[in-house]
Amino acid sequence: MNKLLEAVIENNRRWTKDGKVATYIPELGKADQDAAGVCIITLDGEEYNGGDYKTKFTIQSISKIITLMLALLDNGRERVFSKVGVEPTADAFNSIINLETKNPQRPLNPMINAGAIATVSLVAGENSEEVFNRILNFTRKITGNPDININGDVYKSEKETGDRNRALAYFMKSTGVIEQDPEEVLDVYFKQCSIEATCRDIARIGAMLANDGVLPWSGERALPRNIARIVKTIMVTCGLYDASGQFAVEVGVPAKSGVGGGIVAAIPGRMGIGVYGPALDARGNSIAGIKILEELSRELDLNIF
Repeated sequence: MNKLLEAVIENNRRWTKDGKVATYIPELGKADQDAAGVCIITLDGEEYNGGDYKTKFTIQSISKIITLMLALLDNGRERVFSKVGVEPTADAFNSIINLETKNPQRPLNPMINAGAIATVSLVAGENSEEVFNRILNFTRKITGNPDININGDVYKSEKETGDRNRALAYFMKSTGVIEQDPEEVLDVYFKQCSIEATCRDIARIGAMLANDGVLPWSGERALPRNIARIVKTIMVTCGLYDASGQFAVEVGVPAKSGVGGGIVAAIPGRMGIGVYGPALDARGNSIAGIKILEELSRELDLNIF
């Protein structure tokens, strides 16, 4: 398997030349455009790696599935989905137009920025520090990595350049979607996006979801089965922004991407996969990461459809 992964990395590293690292968050622009890595964690606890799998990156929008898990745990599905929808979108992840014209009372889904910010506001805590600490500690639990933390430079960069996200948050405050101070909610959002991880860490998140909420390395249930299944379903329909449909056709697995270059995939009953490649396509997804997952889907017969 390790040989297969190394071959898959080498077959697809060339795609990095066709993408660009994210620069709208200046710190992300410092990533090595040619980097590409992969990690597979099976539900039997086996681990396989290839390429730049040890490289740390900020998980960015992959954090959206983590806060969705906590929001569902804290509130139940009825309340969460009264505030945030579950419908896919054909517009960019940071689009404002849908929020105002389609349903001002509810962002389309939890995987776009507006929906993710609304989801953060549903995570329980007395203040923003407590809310973020719950998110961080839960992330450490579902990755089995107690050393996970935020990248302070990326957090600062996110906060300094997050004007579009501020616009989304304040609009949602005006319509009642967000009930707290938008700046408090945004601070948590910027921090969660700045959580730093490796392919192995996110592969473990994928493995937990693939195992219906049970941590494969300990047997502990971290998440009820019904919540794990809701999250995987939304990953299929919305996890790669406005490229989710094409990804479902070409790869066919629940997955969530982030502009830091990571993609986490959960193959039900089989494995979790973490890939990394900071060169992004026009829709904000790792260009080499998608190609790596396409080849793995063919080679290992992963398509759930």
